[in-house]
Amino acid sequence: MFLTISLTGDDELPATDLGFLLHKHPEKAQAFSTSYGDAHVFYPEASAQICTAALLLEVDPVALVRRAKGKDQGGTPDAALAQYVNDRPYAASSLLAVALRTVFSSALRGECRTHPERAAAPLPLRIEVPVLPARGGAALVRALFEPLGWTVGAEPIALDPQFPEWGDSRYVRLTLRGELRLSDALRHLYVLLPVLDDSKHYWISSDEVDKLLRFGEGWLENHPEQQLIASRYLSRRAALTRQAMERLELARLADADDIEVEEIDNAVDESADTEEKPVPLAARRRDAILEALRSAGATRVLDLGCGQGQLVGELLKDVRFTEVVGVDVSIRALNAASRRLRLEQMGEHKAARVKLLQGSLTYTDTRLKGYDAAVLSEVIEHLDLPRLPALEYAVFGAARPETVIVTTPNSEYNVRWETLPAGHVRHSDHRFEWTRAEFRDWADRVARRHGYDVAYVPVGPDDPEVGPPTQLAAFTRSAGSTVQAPQLAGTTQTTRTAQPAQTARTPKEESAA
Repeated sequence: MFLTISLTGDDELPATDLGFLLHKHPEKAQAFSTSYGDAHVFYPEASAQICTAALLLEVDPVALVRRAKGKDQGGTPDAALAQYVNDRPYAASSLLAVALRTVFSSALRGECRTHPERAAAPLPLRIEVPVLPARGGAALVRALFEPLGWTVGAEPIALDPQFPEWGDSRYVRLTLRGELRLSDALRHLYVLLPVLDDSKHYWISSDEVDKLLRFGEGWLENHPEQQLIASRYLSRRAALTRQAMERLELARLADADDIEVEEIDNAVDESADTEEKPVPLAARRRDAILEALRSAGATRVLDLGCGQGQLVGELLKDVRFTEVVGVDVSIRALNAASRRLRLEQMGEHKAARVKLLQGSLTYTDTRLKGYDAAVLSEVIEHLDLPRLPALEYAVFGAARPETVIVTTPNSEYNVRWETLPAGHVRHSDHRFEWTRAEFRDWADRVARRHGYDVAYVPVGPDDPEVGPPTQLAAFTRSAGSTVQAPQLAGTTQTTRTAQPAQTARTPKEESAA
């Protein structure tokens, strides 16, 4: 990883003052130890007219993997290859941001005893990062840096110059020019490098909110991309992002009125706040799933498509669930789940009850056999319809747990969402959303084909015209031809008796026929 900071000057205000401001002598090459390797500071050029300080971070791949062995850093067996084959030694990321803070801590704070007036004044700076991951492309790079006063050059890097038809990679060559205080420039880099990479190499806690506000003070309060910056910096953790946004809004209002934040944030006595807040649909959905699992008597549970681990966390709170396995195809989702669950800090007894696995739900997997129950919560609608039979066989035919819980949106209820345009699905990644009739048609056929009985439960307010926002199907494996599925609170349809298998057709194909 490589970054350069250049200052231009003249005989009266020499550029070599950069050495004083960074607290690093231009005539010396210095090395600093970090948790992931050595950071080197040296000056490729140093004259009165131009002075350039370079920061080179040599990442130790072994240290990177060893520190990532914790359960909250992708320590799942299937992540082994990704631990060794990645861009971390080469592309600017949160690793480089941490090195900036370690090496230039005084400059970040704007401290310089010998040249305080230079530290407090805008300087003609040029910053270059040869390889910068930019999830969002050059347009996002400009959207983040230009409002801060920078002239931005973001040149996309080709996947392979020998094969231009392959297109550009997700990396850009970044050049920033502008007249800013050095401390402001360093703080911009410290926050925005991991934001553009959209990833952090360390565990995210509430302390990160304080860090974001401290290094974002004076510029983040009014940044047009404030929401995106907060969300990505905090690894898309909704609760932390909401906390950061609330504090940023208070800071903005205080700055506008030239008063302290404490003078604004004193209007509510939280101890007297008795207003009843609506229960989110996601929470209702988890409650319905837990009730179905308890009714089925399940103790060893698979959460298939576990995402960031919200349901896994709820299952772990109930000691009756002795083994909980979260499965997802996304390594990033598993890392987020690991951080959310705080696996690294979890007690030994509780940690023994949980496991996170990478795997595709459209392929059979022997690791998933022998469990009491499997949950597919808001998963099937993310698959293309032609791939749905593969998931059906992998779960109902190969893994064959005693109980399978499936939830999916009820498309009829979409008309009740005021902010959802007509004809649109609830999420851009949904390949389809079914009506109640389509979902029951699919579930009945799956039950017949694989020897299960099925019962249906509404989740959320059950509208008399369009039904509930979420529909839940509880499948129970039949011991014989007429086995009764578990009776759940709110069941709206009796169980189906297993019948001989029929040729699979999707509900949309059935309706077309």
